[in-house]
Amino acid sequence: MKLTFLGATHEVTGSCTLIEVGGAYGLVDFGMEQGSDTFVNKDIPVEAERIDFVLLTHAHIDHSGNLPLLYKNGFRGPIFATSATCHLCEIMLRDCAYIQQSDAEWKSRKAQRAGGEAVEPIYDLADAEGAISRLRPCDYNKQIQVGENVVVRFTDAGHLMGSASIEVWLTENGETKKVVFSGDIGNLNQPIIKNPQYVTEADYVVTESTYGDRNHEKGKMDNVNLLAANIQRVLDRGGNLVIPAFAVGRTQEMLYFIREIKLRGLVKGHDGFPVYVDSPMANDATGIFLQCDRDFFDDETRALLDSGINPLVFDGLHVSVSSEESRLINSNPEPKVIISASGMCDAGRIRHHLKHNLWRKESMILFVGYQAVGTTGRAIHDGMKKIKLFGEEVAVNAEINYLPGKSGHADKEGLLKWINSFEKKPEMVFVNHGDDQVCQAYAKCLEEEYGYTTYAPYSGTVFDLETNAFIDMPEGIPVSKKTAKQARNLAVLDTLIAACERLLNVARSCKSIPNKEISKFAGQVNSLADKWSSWVKKQ
Repeated sequence: MKLTFLGATHEVTGSCTLIEVGGAYGLVDFGMEQGSDTFVNKDIPVEAERIDFVLLTHAHIDHSGNLPLLYKNGFRGPIFATSATCHLCEIMLRDCAYIQQSDAEWKSRKAQRAGGEAVEPIYDLADAEGAISRLRPCDYNKQIQVGENVVVRFTDAGHLMGSASIEVWLTENGETKKVVFSGDIGNLNQPIIKNPQYVTEADYVVTESTYGDRNHEKGKMDNVNLLAANIQRVLDRGGNLVIPAFAVGRTQEMLYFIREIKLRGLVKGHDGFPVYVDSPMANDATGIFLQCDRDFFDDETRALLDSGINPLVFDGLHVSVSSEESRLINSNPEPKVIISASGMCDAGRIRHHLKHNLWRKESMILFVGYQAVGTTGRAIHDGMKKIKLFGEEVAVNAEINYLPGKSGHADKEGLLKWINSFEKKPEMVFVNHGDDQVCQAYAKCLEEEYGYTTYAPYSGTVFDLETNAFIDMPEGIPVSKKTAKQARNLAVLDTLIAACERLLNVARSCKSIPNKEISKFAGQVNSLADKWSSWVKKQ
């Protein structure tokens, strides 16, 4: 009965933890790293096809983005998540696959012009569809048997529509241990969704620490009036207000606020000012939000829906789907609000809007969410004077601003409220999903100020739940540019080795098929081996 910590260890993104119990294996999240990569992440120590199940806390790509890769490498088990998370993953994983394919095509063209080899995407749309086919929707607050020795329950984490903390009961040798994975704990009083639900019992806890060393600005944030003031200022001087926003969650919050701004007439002299949502995924996600069971919504949103009011739609709202519609936004000189993804400005149509507006003094870039270290958004937020976009340096002349307190993550106070809701202190609290110094600071705070036993594991740490003891406690391996390239090369090689191991398993299962078919299979394998052996010898 073991936990192996693999991703989001002393880092904010790339969540992944391996569960081992009674000969079965499961993952909690399998996310993609975003922003700068600080430490080397160990590979999953078992073949993908040996993983029996995945538990998914929510749909954000840093928690779900590598599920298509898992499918590509042979995983065929169920992926358990709330129904809202399953619906959101359908659009998010397809979008992520499209980005992988587009990036690979661009890199291939560039490499081939220089006489190099084509670049393969990490995974493609078929792999995303395969992962989507494994999704299994679950209700909040109901125990679910996901394996012979594993029972789980999803509780509302208040971070994103459908987000969850996951209670996991593991049984082996007649002994049961309960582990609670926090997922991403939500900020209080967010629009549309409910506040976090608190869990009260656990033997072990794995908690995030994104804001574990600081609090959001205090006092009730009047986001509607603050946003209205920014819109007023920019439209008055003839500029565009550009809001980089995550397609799922933050975009819908901004629409919720702008509907109220227009309803209350808070922006003067610009009646019917246009608002463009330029993100096909955001438009799809908005549709999913409105189709969710009403139990997912907070009281205010349910009251609007019960009154026949769509809380995310208003006069002057334009949605852009095609590339041509996206391009026309910036060719139109009318001052406007533009909401586009991705929220950290590293991909998506937001980069085109930055190219057209960063250099304009009359425009504003308004950040409304967390910007990870190493992202384009963080560079702009921190005062970089020039940003490279599409191979061109663009001067940062626009006003750079942020909406205070607009984070989907709980701050330190919120995290402490969540962990202190346990009636009895867990035997161990594992702190992850935070920058290196932050997760260490939060672990130290829990230990010294609140009396918890804590540890902030590095990738590869293995803990035995039965004996309450560490099996392996590796130090973190910092990523260098050389190390990062080696890691990418090893990841590609691991994919090849996994494919060969899968082929070997297929061969071992051929005992009952006719000799003629076995000979044909052997001939194809030998032909493939001869082809690649010849190529390798030439290198």
